[in-house]
Amino acid sequence: MKKYLFILSMVVLGLSSCTKNDAPPPFDPVAQAKIDDATIKTYLAAHSDITATKDSSGLYYQVITEGTGSVITNASTVKVSYVGKSLNGAQFDANENFTTALSASTNIIAGWKIGVPKVKVGGKILLILPSGLAYGPIGNGPIAPNTVIIFTITVKEATPVIPAI
Repeated sequence: MKKYLFILSMVVLGLSSCTKNDAPPPFDPVAQAKIDDATIKTYLAAHSDITATKDSSGLYYQVITEGTGSVITNASTVKVSYVGKSLNGAQFDANENFTTALSASTNIIAGWKIGVPKVKVGGKILLILPSGLAYGPIGNGPIAPNTVIIFTITVKEATPVIPAI
């Protein structure tokens, strides 16, 4: 009888230890935005050569060259060269001739939609993107979830998107 009681207690103990509690905590975008902002401020304090301005969206940007060409809007399609880096300086992406629409319906990160129109064609801009304007809690390839990233973007061309009639 003691043998069966021992086996039963081991089974109960074993089953009770199998409860799943591996779910990640719920994502809090407000708390993450505060963490990202503190991270960006620390980065800027360590890089006095960057004189970035904070946009109301949380994006930090520095216009390196304003550009002299046409004005860029959220209804523009742009051709750019860019380099994407993490805050430690590791490059994760680059392209010399990337073309994309900036409209809300396109699948580019929000930070580009906000930041690229801050220069004209021929302009160059540095964008420091909080994770909420980058790849958020999901991440993307080598970019971990909730990561602040930096893009240096030069706008080569811009054409307005003509709506279909």
